This record gives sequence, structure tokens and C-alpha cells, in this order.
Amino acid sequence: MTDEVTAPTALQRNPSKGGLLDRFFQATELDTRMLGMIGALLLIWIGFDVFSNGLFLTPRNLWNLSVQSASIAVMATGMVLIIVSRNIDLSVGSILGFVGMMMATVQTELLPSLIGFDHPLTWAIALLAGIGIGVMIGGFHGLIISFMGVPAFIVTLGGLLVWRGAAWWVTSGRTVAPMDSTFRLMGGGVEGSIGATASWAVGIIACLCLVLILVHSRRQRKRFLFPLRPLWAEFLLALLGCFLILGAVYIANSYPWPRAIANRYAEANGIPIPEGGLFIAHGLAIPVLIAILVGVFMTFVATRTRFGRYVFAIGGNPEAAELAGIKTRWVKVKIFALMGGLCAVAAAISSARLNAATNALGTLDELYVIAAAVIGGSSLAGGAGTIAGAMLGAVVMQSLQSGMVLMGIDTPLQNIVVGIVLVFAVWLDTLYRSRAK
Repeated sequence: MTDEVTAPTALQRNPSKGGLLDRFFQATELDTRMLGMIGALLLIWIGFDVFSNGLFLTPRNLWNLSVQSASIAVMATGMVLIIVSRNIDLSVGSILGFVGMMMATVQTELLPSLIGFDHPLTWAIALLAGIGIGVMIGGFHGLIISFMGVPAFIVTLGGLLVWRGAAWWVTSGRTVAPMDSTFRLMGGGVEGSIGATASWAVGIIACLCLVLILVHSRRQRKRFLFPLRPLWAEFLLALLGCFLILGAVYIANSYPWPRAIANRYAEANGIPIPEGGLFIAHGLAIPVLIAILVGVFMTFVATRTRFGRYVFAIGGNPEAAELAGIKTRWVKVKIFALMGGLCAVAAAISSARLNAATNALGTLDELYVIAAAVIGGSSLAGGAGTIAGAMLGAVVMQSLQSGMVLMGIDTPLQNIVVGIVLVFAVWLDTLYRSRAK
């Protein structure tokens, strides 16, 4: 008689509790809070489209909205880790302004005397210099907070004033322009977009990556004997994700170049101009692609690295993290240094979009960045937050601002609305977490 040994198999997820909708969410594992944010965003879009007489939900406005959201979205990904670790950074807008001024000065005053203006390496040198300055500023804040015991609120409030003043001091209040031609591509516009064909290629690659991620996730679940989603749920997630990706590409490709620019391009290249005008699609904007890449990178850092796990451990229970051997002080220094580097990337996007560095660059951006992170699900109590939620929160904040501009609402009233939305978002977060306990 022989004993038969069978290898354990992964459990099939079989949701049987609750109603039909509850079983659907259990099977697909969709984040209901994220879906609620998407639903709220759609309601905001529809409402502004109605009140703006159909101007909001147009390819032109949605394309501009994506470009305008890019810099805030980049900084919001770093603010998530700041808030998760039970800290706050009020200086991000001023760091953006100072670093943007420094990058502009490097391009227009320092490098031209060394290598000439519009040199092929100018944009790279300026960007690396800006990131280096941003990391040093953020790391300096982190050192004061971690090793001198000064609260993050006070340190970054002082940074808000110091770096805003330093941005003015660097050039005595002058606007610095123009930017390097390659550097300007990071700001969007006609030249700062990749066109229809490349956009479809990016969309298809993104869909393939999504499918590969789902397949890899299922294999890992099976390997470690975790419950598996039903196959129909996997297919639904893949189809839904690809639909959203390709839909975004379609909208980007539906926004054409301005007629005058398209005609000049046609004349310069000997292209006949049709009777209705030449249609050349913008495609995906480079700043949007930068923001997406930063979001993917920060999601990997937050969920797949030891550093990310340490950040959430510190936010969940600082004393336990310290007792577990985590060097909490140095982790906080790294968080603020990373935030400074992201401010530099956002500064490059903002200054490239304006083709200038001004003293108003980044003003009040700290409000929008913190609001985006909180609206996206980051708890001010620490220990909870998602990168994707923060980026979606950035789109929500920019949608509110863009919609109010289209409706002709004055700036003071816009600030009132943003302030109310921020308080409302924190209240909803408090209510959500109290019910989850």
C-alpha cells in the first residue's frame, strides 16, 4: 500500500457573501474608494460641461487638463510618503519656484558661456542640476526634522518662506527666459507631444504591460497559495484597463494642432493642404508621460521596496518600527530628499511649459499637492495612502480649477472652493476610517 502525496493548490476565490454587487467587488478586488473618486470626478466633469455650455468635455480642454495636472501629480506622489510617515511638507511650492529659477539660470546665464546656448546637453545638465539641488534641499529639511527634533510643520513652513525669498534673490526678481529648445519639450505644446502614431504605440505597449502584470500576479498568487480571482474577473480587469488606456490615447489624438501652425508645417514640408485644413494630432503630451513614469516608479518604491515598507511601518506605529530595528531618522531624511527631487521634476515641467522661470512659479502649489494626496486617500494620521489615488486627486483638483476658469469664476472664489473641498475630503477620510474600525 502506498501513500499518495498531492501538491497543495491555490484556492479559487469564491465570493458567496453579500449581494450581487458585493460579490462582484469581492471577485474583482476593485478598490471601492478609488471607484468612488472616479465617480466623483466624472460628476465634476459632467457638471462643468453643462455649466460651461459643452466646453469642458472637449479634446482640447481634456488635453490641457492633463498637461496642467502633470506637475501637481508628480509632487503628490512624494507627498503621499510624507503624509504616510506622519509628516507634512509645506515648502514644495517654494522649492519648485527656487529650483525652477536655478535651472533657468543654468540654461540662460551659466552654460551659454561654457558650451553655448541650445547645446544638445543643456537640457540634461540643467535637469540634473535641478534634481541635485532639490534633493539637497529636501535632505536638509529631513536632517533638521529627524536629528534636531523640530516638527516638520515648522521646518517646512520656514522653508516655504526661505526658498520663495531665495528664488527672488537669485535673479533680483527678474523673469528668466527663454528655456533651451529641448528642455521646453517637457512642458507640452505642439512640439512637446509625441503625435498620433507614437501615442497608439505607447497605448498598445501599456495594454500589453497591464496584461503581463495580471498574468504575473496570478502566477504569484498560485505559487504562494493565495486565493485566485475568477478568470472572468481577470479578463474584465484587462478589458477595462485597456479600454481606459486606449480611450485616453483616442482623446489625445482627437486634439489637432492649431490651423496656423499646421499650415506653416505643411508649407515648410511641401504637404498639400486639404480644403478643410490639415489635421495633425497632438497625441500624448511629454509632461503627461513623465508624470505617468514617475507614478509607476513611485508605486514600485512604495509597494515593492524595503524603503517603502519602512515608510508605512513608521506611519503605522513609529515606536514599533524603531524597536524593530528600522533607522527611522534616516528613512525620514530619505523621504524628504525624494520629495525635493520630485519638486525639481515638477519645476522642470512648469518652467518648460511657461518657457520662463518667474517669481510666481509654484505659488500655492503646496495647497494643491496636499489636497491631492488627501483626496486620494492619504490619511493625515499616517500609515495609509496610495500613489494612484494621489495622482487621481491631482486631476480632481485641476479639474475644479479648470472648470471654474471656464465658468468665469474669480480667483478668490476659486480658492474658497478649493479650501472647502480640502476640509470636506479630510472629513470624509475621518468618517471612512471610523467606520472601518
